[in-house]
Amino acid sequence: MAARRRERAVGRSTVQSRRLGALEASLFPASFQQAEPRAWRPGFMKWRTILPQCCFILVTCALTTLEAVPIDIDKTKVKSAQPVDSAKIEPPDTGLYYDEYLKQVIDVLETDSHFREKLQKADIEEIKSGRLSKELDLVSHHVRTKLDELKRQEVARLRMLIKAKLDSFQDTGIDHHALLKQFDHLNHLNPDKFESTDLDMLIKAATSDLEHYDKARHEEFKKYEMMKEHERREYLKTLSEEKRKEEESKFAEMKKKHENHPKVNHPGSKDQLKEVWEEADGLDPNDFDPKTFFKLHDVNSDGFLDEQELEALFTKELEKVYDPKNEEDDMVEMEEERLRMREHVMNEVDTNKDRLVTLEEFLKATEKKEFLEPDNWETLDQQQFFTEEELKEYENLISVQESKLKKKADELQKQKEDLQRQHDQLEAQKLEYHQVVQQMEQKKLQQISPSAPGGESKI
Repeated sequence: MAARRRERAVGRSTVQSRRLGALEASLFPASFQQAEPRAWRPGFMKWRTILPQCCFILVTCALTTLEAVPIDIDKTKVKSAQPVDSAKIEPPDTGLYYDEYLKQVIDVLETDSHFREKLQKADIEEIKSGRLSKELDLVSHHVRTKLDELKRQEVARLRMLIKAKLDSFQDTGIDHHALLKQFDHLNHLNPDKFESTDLDMLIKAATSDLEHYDKARHEEFKKYEMMKEHERREYLKTLSEEKRKEEESKFAEMKKKHENHPKVNHPGSKDQLKEVWEEADGLDPNDFDPKTFFKLHDVNSDGFLDEQELEALFTKELEKVYDPKNEEDDMVEMEEERLRMREHVMNEVDTNKDRLVTLEEFLKATEKKEFLEPDNWETLDQQQFFTEEELKEYENLISVQESKLKKKADELQKQKEDLQRQHDQLEAQKLEYHQVVQQMEQKKLQQISPSAPGGESKI
């Protein structure tokens, strides 16, 4: 049972729920092959600064480069520090089902000097209102051509998904134009041209999707925990009384072992940051300086701590609770804990709610009482994810789904048996025809007399 849970945990190590992404996920469990990693150019920093409130599409993930050294600290105190090559930092997956299209559009727009200049001067409201999208009419011809091609490819991809989905139900007469209306990140009325409307719709769709992204992940994690408990209880029903008591005792022992871990520092507190400063950065804890800490962990040096850079700060705390080698530790729960920590710090520090932490916001947070004297942090093992009523409701839903699947399986089995009978009948007919042909050949040979002395056959 435990091994099965761990296999499930590995298979679902990242709990995600993407709006409308279920259509693609149900058809192609593996994501489309991503493009080669490429760095965001410095001229595009404004987009990295403003747009994350709209869609945080350009945040960078740099968990493997945490040893970067800021330019204003004594390098002799840094252990094995290596400079970061920003060209090797790959933008992370936003979690959207149109993620690749989104990145490609931004990458192309970045090449136009006029649009890049306007973007650097734009504020958040100008982007969200759609005024910036009007500047698309002034970009160069070759940029518009590339955007047109990207849109045609995206439309073709969506049509392929729709066709595959409907073909699985053996539907005919597909109206792609009508079905494309369900995708609101592009203008389906003009599938061949990328216009300012498309850019506006892309920004607004990403904004809306990502605002609900964390909430959807929490809901997905809740379902995961209920399914895990449901499977455990169903497994216990299959055991004898003695075996069931042994399994219950083992479960309680594993739970107790998981809860027996070192104290977890409050995320974003001075104690937590000093621990990172000392153990991850290799610096003297007596020399802890918030400004230097910020620069040290602003891996891409854009002046902000994004969500990925914040989550990287919690690795040491998570390692106190979770170890992939331990049977009692669930790695899916570890990622949920990381998400909770990041959300907590963002709520406390990110005062303008743009999903980015500036140096000013960070320094102000270090002046608060909560930074020096934080409350105890309750880990997931101290939380209750669902009630018994919610579990029963979820089990009823599972039962209904299983009934539908069983009915479908029975129908498929019946179709298989019908096809097998038809196959057997065809094989019998084939054998019968083969025997008739052999008999006709034998009769034909019997009607031929032996060869005459002259060498001629006589009928």
